[in-house]
Amino acid sequence: MNTIKKYHILLRQYRLKLGLTQAELACKLNESQSFVSKYESGEQRIDLYELEKICGCLEVPLLDFVRAYIES
Repeated sequence: MNTIKKYHILLRQYRLKLGLTQAELACKLNESQSFVSKYESGEQRIDLYELEKICGCLEVPLLDFVRAYIES
């Protein structure tokens, strides 16, 4: 699987595990729903600062996310 696609799929899985819609996560991030949609689809890349912010809203420590990414 494409590593970028794997990354975005994992972020989506964490969101769904919490039962959040894209709009609800976007609200927590103080971003638009299209921001969440675009990074989940791979249309938009995110930087480390954004990833850390997203992980915080998804209640997963950044290091745990990185471990899950490497192991998947």
